[in-house]
Amino acid sequence: MLRKMKTNIALIGFMGTGKTAVGKVLAQKLGKEFVELDCLIEQKTGKTIPDIFSQDGEIAFRELEIEVTKEVAKRQNLVIACGGGLVLNKINIDRLKEKGVIVLLTASPSVILKRTLHDGGTRPLLKTPERLTRIRELLAFRKPFYERAADIKVDTSRLSTESVAKEIMEKL
Repeated sequence: MLRKMKTNIALIGFMGTGKTAVGKVLAQKLGKEFVELDCLIEQKTGKTIPDIFSQDGEIAFRELEIEVTKEVAKRQNLVIACGGGLVLNKINIDRLKEKGVIVLLTASPSVILKRTLHDGGTRPLLKTPERLTRIRELLAFRKPFYERAADIKVDTSRLSTESVAKEIMEKL
């Protein structure tokens, strides 16, 4: 009954778990608009996410993320791809839950490493020679935040984008 009133689907999870790719497919299948929060932040600031991190810092980025999440969370019939660290501020999750179901996408650290390896340095938090170690550290820290926020959980490690979208639709 409660989910009937919730028309948004917010995809959360670590970088490289498939939020953008799955979000686009899911939105198309469900006839909803696809929104990527990081893209909205870039449009709003006229800067790339790596530039925001390097020039303004992570705190400034998180403040922008809160602002953009607040705007998007008021809308209806969206599939929202959230940034990997969005869950670090509970206010974001509270806002998204008002009109949306939160879907956590997960993947193993090795799959995340493989998926993020060729992204041309666009992942500010992975600018380190020890990327796998960094992924494991960040995942360990964020896991409780992800778990607490999630209404539905799907491991994308061994699934195609289409299969993940199908599994989410079945669980909804």
